[in-house]
Amino acid sequence: MKESAEDIKPYNDEEAKGKQVGEMFDSIAPSYDFMNTMMTGGLHVRWRNKALKMAASRMGGKSPKMILDVACGTGDVSFRLHEMFPKAHVTGLDLSAGMLKIAKEKLTEMDPEDQHHITFLEGDCLKMPFPDETFDLVTVAYGVRNFEHLEEGYREMRRVMKPDGVICVIELSEPANPLIRSGYRLYSRNVIPLVGRMVSKDTRAYSYLPESIAACPQRGDMTAMMERAGFRDATFKSLTLGVITIYLASK
Repeated sequence: MKESAEDIKPYNDEEAKGKQVGEMFDSIAPSYDFMNTMMTGGLHVRWRNKALKMAASRMGGKSPKMILDVACGTGDVSFRLHEMFPKAHVTGLDLSAGMLKIAKEKLTEMDPEDQHHITFLEGDCLKMPFPDETFDLVTVAYGVRNFEHLEEGYREMRRVMKPDGVICVIELSEPANPLIRSGYRLYSRNVIPLVGRMVSKDTRAYSYLPESIAACPQRGDMTAMMERAGFRDATFKSLTLGVITIYLASK
């Protein structure tokens, strides 16, 4: 029986996944941005921009006033959201203090007026510190496969969204084509862990990465889960031979 993403943990089987994920990202935070660029050949920027344009289109031209970036990491998506919607307030939430430290350092380099439009908070995506129906748009980039309870995470994100709000999820996926998938697995399970160990010094983080990708629901399975969690009209679009998939849904 295939393991679920919730069963895949960074370091051991005893401690809770959420705790281990937080420790892992604290460990790799200094090298995270570099590794993202190296692993994707810089394509992560194109994927991010494509996904956020799709989310804006899904909103029908309406400009969001309140945006939540879940698992915001070092703030890459949060800062891009501010560029796209400069009048909105963007809240970035993450459980890793190490990742947030870097995001906040980037924030201090911005114009003081722009800084007021972005807030970074440490918190658990399964128990978010926000009232019901707060946000017009919720984004998650490369984060849902790290949730300790994925469907519960979707329900919690739906809770804090306004009626007719939009969720945009960017997640790594395995190519559907068997031939391409075999080449992808060779790269993701051998090259990435080797380079990751050299750069980050964390012996497990970049082995956990391909394991968690393979175990996470993908494409139609993911949209089905989103709809079970209460979202409507969930859709997906795969890019770059299927190594990345963008998911959109509405409340």
